[in-house]
Amino acid sequence: MIKYKDIPHYIDCVLLIFTSKYWSLLNRSLASYRGVIIGPLCLFRGCCIFRRLPNTSIEFGNSCSFNSSHSSNLIGVYSPCMFSTLNRNAEIKIGNSCGFSGTVIAAAKSIKLGDNVRCGANTMITDTDWHTDDLRTGKDAAVIIGDNVWLGYGVKVLKGVSIGENSLIGAGSIVTRDIPANVVAAGNPCKVIKNLFK
Repeated sequence: MIKYKDIPHYIDCVLLIFTSKYWSLLNRSLASYRGVIIGPLCLFRGCCIFRRLPNTSIEFGNSCSFNSSHSSNLIGVYSPCMFSTLNRNAEIKIGNSCGFSGTVIAAAKSIKLGDNVRCGANTMITDTDWHTDDLRTGKDAAVIIGDNVWLGYGVKVLKGVSIGENSLIGAGSIVTRDIPANVVAAGNPCKVIKNLFK
């Protein structure tokens, strides 16, 4: 027996099914228009932003989820998911079953994520200093994130970083150097706090 006070929850569930179908159709159309490859069974809530330069690639595996509306994640999403290539020959390659909430990924060279990577709300991954016309910036450097990595709320992963599989990066961390597999790491700069499975 459904209680009267629970009806709004069930209405939300039904609306989510219909709106997800709408957003999936819209985002797949936008991705196709931009030459972005989206695997089957990907789920969208809100409108993503895709920007792909010529002679670059952006590719997502199967069963990924994208939360781009402010209310699509109860922790709060500040901006839509944004995926962009910044230089010729750049690539973004995402594995299967990855999740994004207001995540920004921008590649001037190469960014690769494995399978089952969780990108918490308002995370950013970039392989460049962006303002490369400024002499104080360094060279672009690829980013690699292994399988089953979890980036907590507000994590920033900067250029040249590799994060090993199964590691968890604590909320608000700034990752400026490599993080090994099977650890919990956090802070600014991000450093290992403890080993998992020991």
